[in-house]
This record gives sequence, C-alpha cells and structure tokens, in this order.
Amino acid sequence: MEKIVSLAKRRGFIYPGSEIYGGLTGFWDYGPLGVELKNNIKREWWRTMVYGREDVVGLDAAIIMNPKVWEASGHTEAFTDPLVECKTCHKRFRADRHEIIAKHEKKHKKAPQWTEPRTFNLLTEVYLGTTEPKQKAYLRGEITQGVFVNFGNVVSSNRVKVPFGIAQIGKAFRNEITPGNLTFRSREFEQMELEYFVAPDEKEAQKTFDYWKEERLNWYVGLGMNKEKLRFRAHAKNEMAHYARAAEDIEYKAPFGWSEFEGIHHRGDWDLSRHKITYKDDSGKEFTPWVIETSGGVDRSTLFFLIDAYCEEDGRVVLKLNKKLAPFKAAVFPLLANKPKLLEVAKKIFTDLKKEMPVVWDDRGNIGKRYFAQDEIGTPACITIDFQTLEDDAVTVRDRDTAKQERVSVDKLQDYLKE
Repeated sequence: MEKIVSLAKRRGFIYPGSEIYGGLTGFWDYGPLGVELKNNIKREWWRTMVYGREDVVGLDAAIIMNPKVWEASGHTEAFTDPLVECKTCHKRFRADRHEIIAKHEKKHKKAPQWTEPRTFNLLTEVYLGTTEPKQKAYLRGEITQGVFVNFGNVVSSNRVKVPFGIAQIGKAFRNEITPGNLTFRSREFEQMELEYFVAPDEKEAQKTFDYWKEERLNWYVGLGMNKEKLRFRAHAKNEMAHYARAAEDIEYKAPFGWSEFEGIHHRGDWDLSRHKITYKDDSGKEFTPWVIETSGGVDRSTLFFLIDAYCEEDGRVVLKLNKKLAPFKAAVFPLLANKPKLLEVAKKIFTDLKKEMPVVWDDRGNIGKRYFAQDEIGTPACITIDFQTLEDDAVTVRDRDTAKQERVSVDKLQDYLKE
C-alpha cells in the first residue's frame, strides 16, 4: 500500500487535499493522471449502463436538496454509525472498526477504557442564506435520493416503462469518523449508481437482483480486474442499511483486506413509498415499484484498478491498466531532442494523434528511462521517431506489457493504436 500511495502522489494520480496547509483528513485531489483515469472509469460505466442499453436513462440531480427529502428517506433518523470514545485521549472511533481500535490500544501502555457506543449521524450539515437564522440543509449522503424524487418527472417526460432504470454519477459527502487507506474511506467521494425499477413481485425482483450482481462483477473483470481478487459478500440482517431488504457487496482483496467497493441492494418500495410516489402502467393499474440498486464507488474503483494494475518486473514498475482506462493511450518520443528535423516530424505525429486520443510528449533523457517512466503510469504504447523515420516514414511502437517493438507506417499509426 505504501508503494501505491507513493506512486499516486509522485506520478500525479492522487494528492492530499489542500496539502500546503497541512491537508484535511478524508479529502483528496486528483492530479493530471488521476483525473484522466477516474474520468475513463466513469465514461466506461456510462457507456455500458446508459448508451449500451435501451431500458436506462441518465440523470444529474443537485447535491443539496430540500431537507424534507432526508427526513422522508429516513436518513436524518437512521443514517448513523456507532461511535466510541477513548477515555484516555478522547479520540473517537467507529465501534465496528475493530482493527483500528486494536491499533489504538497498542499505542497505550495500559489498555484504554472506552465509552459505550453512541450513534453518530453521517449527514454533513450546511447552512444557506445571507441573513440569520440561516436555513439548515445537508450535503447529500448518497446520490440515490435525487433519482427517487425525480421519478415522476422522468416518467412523464420520457418514454420509459417499468421495468427501467435511471443512472447517475455524482458527489456525495459523509461525516466519516475514521477516514483512511488513501481514497478508500473519504468524507467527499463520488458514486456511480443505477436505480432499476421493477414491479412489486418477489420472483421478478430476485431475478433482477441476481442479474445485476453478475453484470456488475463482469464489468470489472472485463476491464482487467483480477477475478481471483473479487468476491460477493452478503450482508447479515444486523448490518443492512435501513432501506435494504437484501444487500450484497462486491469486495476486492486489497492490501488492507477484503474491502467493499460496490453494493447491489434490494431496496423494495422503501424510497418511493416514503416519498409517496406511485406508478400507473398501461392497463391503468397503480402501484409502487420496487428498486434494485447497483451502487459503485468511483474513488474506490479507481484505487482498486490502480492496486490491481501495479506490477514489478525486471526492475521496472508497470501499471498494467486496461487500455480503455489508461490516462494516456500513447507517448511520442523523438529519438534525440536536439535534432530539428526529428523534432519537426515527431511534433506533427504528436499533434495529429492528439486530435484523436490522449497522448503525451516526452523528450527527456534516454529512451530506456522514458520507457520506464511511461510504464509506471500505464501508457500502453510508446512511439519513437528516429532517423530511419525520415527515410521510410515509419515509427517504432513499443508495447507496454510485452516490451515488444514493431515498425508501423505513420499513415497507419492511428488505426494501429485504435485497434
């Protein structure tokens, strides 16, 4: 994990938020490479979940909503974590984070005494207005409610019929007691969610639940994540969210243990019934649809794709990211940085490629060091323009994973890279 944290900062994937002022626990900034990786993950999710289907539409709801939304959804009452306080140093911890509590106890010569667990609401409060008293509201603790309160608007303004889904990607905020493990547990994070509405029928709901479980697992595997490091874990009755009738997590075997980064939830009619929303089908029958939800963490997915892609081989670090996710698709190298003719040809190739895909220019140091640098950030192909290029109008393309080199004609380069 230390190597991942070091790589993330050194190469511009993830920085501590507001670091020059000492940072702020639970907040992170994405650097030039990190924002590309994160955007590629979101783009692939949207392409699969919305563009690739006829039964799903998209939405982008506001981060701050009328506080009545959170009262109706049960979050102001039930969106809580158990909290204990160390009587020695008065630090607070989540009562269910046993490994963190054990580490804290080891720091003390005498085992500390703990207070009884108390509930702690995770919603982050904000105050709106220019005069006192200001209106109290909340930064959304999940992006889901924006879908439910817009259910009627979506049905009336689009040709959608149950069963159908509404997809959304957006920021959410939680007063996490113990943020940690880089971006795994943050106070500001991004979610990619699908709320899929079905008729209130046990058999149909279970079939849909099972379908989306496999779809979501296969999506991660299809983007290169090691299937051996993935598993489902069903929630026990005493750990389910207040809205859930059933819940299973997709977990990844991270350096800090099996960790959840996407949940598949059977929410039943909890949300729409609390918001007093119903649906009328073509026969005129009115009912409250049930919801099967897939809720993935963008930041957690980004972290786990980084961890999963990290390899050390032959004295080099290689990020074997799926080529769809790699921040840059290719790097362009002039063999020498002080030869005007080479630079001229290389710049033209770079400019032409840049119109079609994210590429990076690199003319620092020797070719070997440049290869190592691009391997470390996951660039799939390195293109070298050499003196032979001036004669045959072809370049040398090196593959990141195999280190194999191939001579490719410049006029076929874009198609070669796209393939």
